[in-house]
Amino acid sequence: MSRAIVAPEYGEPDVLQFVEVGTPAPGEGEVTIAVRAAGVNPADLKRLRGEFGRNEASLPLRLGSEIAGVVTAVGADAVGPAGPVAVGDEVIGFRVSGGYSEEVTVAAASVLPKPAGLSFEQGAGLLAVGVTAEHLLQAAAVGAGDRVIVHGASGGVGSIAVQLALLQGAVVVGTAGKAHQEAVRALGATPVEYGPGLEARIRAIFPGGADAALDTIGTDEAVDTSVALVDDRRRIVTINAFRRAAELGFKSLGSGPGADPGSAVRMAARLPLIELAGRGKLAVHVARTFPLAQAAGALEFVASGHPGGKVILLP
Repeated sequence: MSRAIVAPEYGEPDVLQFVEVGTPAPGEGEVTIAVRAAGVNPADLKRLRGEFGRNEASLPLRLGSEIAGVVTAVGADAVGPAGPVAVGDEVIGFRVSGGYSEEVTVAAASVLPKPAGLSFEQGAGLLAVGVTAEHLLQAAAVGAGDRVIVHGASGGVGSIAVQLALLQGAVVVGTAGKAHQEAVRALGATPVEYGPGLEARIRAIFPGGADAALDTIGTDEAVDTSVALVDDRRRIVTINAFRRAAELGFKSLGSGPGADPGSAVRMAARLPLIELAGRGKLAVHVARTFPLAQAAGALEFVASGHPGGKVILLP
């Protein structure tokens, strides 16, 4: 037996329970992982609230789509994207189900090697935001010499998007709150503070406007500024402002109405992102960790909208 976070009903984080659960032995193409760290993401909260749909037959819910840990058992033909998976391997799992747990059995196809130089906390915080950031860059066709705006540049997705754009040779302005200006500067972008006059502040840096805008926050301010500064709306991309994207003719990505889920793009990005992080080319900022038993508090912190990086559960 191991312990896990479960939701006996849909609702807010206060419905979560920390209980003993059974871990099935791995079948063909599966592995069991002792979880050392689990990523907490806004999508977990949306699922808990039933925003992706409600299916009472699926209760109790098991949350958590990304983990890092050590393989403790393997089934036959346990082969991941990087090759066979063996007992003792330090790995990253994404996408998985039920990651808020001390132990979990998952498909080997979701299991990738964790670089030795990447901590378990960083490994558990890399891929959900990383594949989203890569999808943003590809959708906006970001390349060398581009002038790029990243809205929400200090957040989980935004900080990775900044780094990937810089690796592509782009010049980046990153918007963020006052408390996170230096964090954006440390990534290599020029920080600009949210608030009235945002367009003018960015235009002072990019007098001719920007070539692309990547919006990770979905505010009207971010949308209006992007539309004012980027002439080609095909190169404005959001992961939150779905309604305004449909109204104004720019791109939306993810699970929202009319958005491109980009599943193939995102899954193909996993190994390259891990390799970049393993070579020190991509940093994962862990804003805060919580004990697994305090998953409700971790989700509430994420729901605050300003975690300033990744939030991680530690079993």
